[in-house]
Amino acid sequence: MTQQRDFPDWDKLYREERVESLPWFNPTLDGDLDEALTKLNISTGMALDLGTGPGTQAIILAERGYKVTATDISATAINQARVAAGEKGLDIAFRQDDILNSNLSLEFDFVFDRGCFHVLPPNRRQDYVLAVHSLIKHKGYLFLKCFSHLEKGESGPYRFTPKEIGDIFINGFNVVSVKETVYQGTLDRLPQALFCILEKQ
Repeated sequence: MTQQRDFPDWDKLYREERVESLPWFNPTLDGDLDEALTKLNISTGMALDLGTGPGTQAIILAERGYKVTATDISATAINQARVAAGEKGLDIAFRQDDILNSNLSLEFDFVFDRGCFHVLPPNRRQDYVLAVHSLIKHKGYLFLKCFSHLEKGESGPYRFTPKEIGDIFINGFNVVSVKETVYQGTLDRLPQALFCILEKQ
């Protein structure tokens, strides 16, 4: 059985730390997402940046012409990201929202999760699958980046094998691909990660 991991109070973290110093801060578009969007020829549409944090990914997607909604459980993160997007004159729908108790009702062409799923309690993973499934259009995509089982140690997010991803998402999604990659951010050694392309059934 997976040992329960401890995570910080996300809102407190965003109140007390500079976003540029956070381990997951990445000022450029995630390379794996960029590659997937190109490969699948997705150049327009409605996108949800789930767990947007500092909003960097949402901002770049909006700059590229996608219609972006961005959510985070932290009100402070949302406020900071809204200011950053406003300074660039971007129209992004930022909302404080908990995916496990979501108030969203739109359907998106794709959802990008770069850090939400792998910090959720194991007993809520199926709730996540159901919630995300309801937010994606038929044949739309979930692009999921999470820590890989190859990342050693006991701290930080939960780790997953490709098989575990397939088992967790078997009801509602087809696994297009799962590749070993790294989690871009501010750490000297980038953590081992999986990038998963999941198509809604």
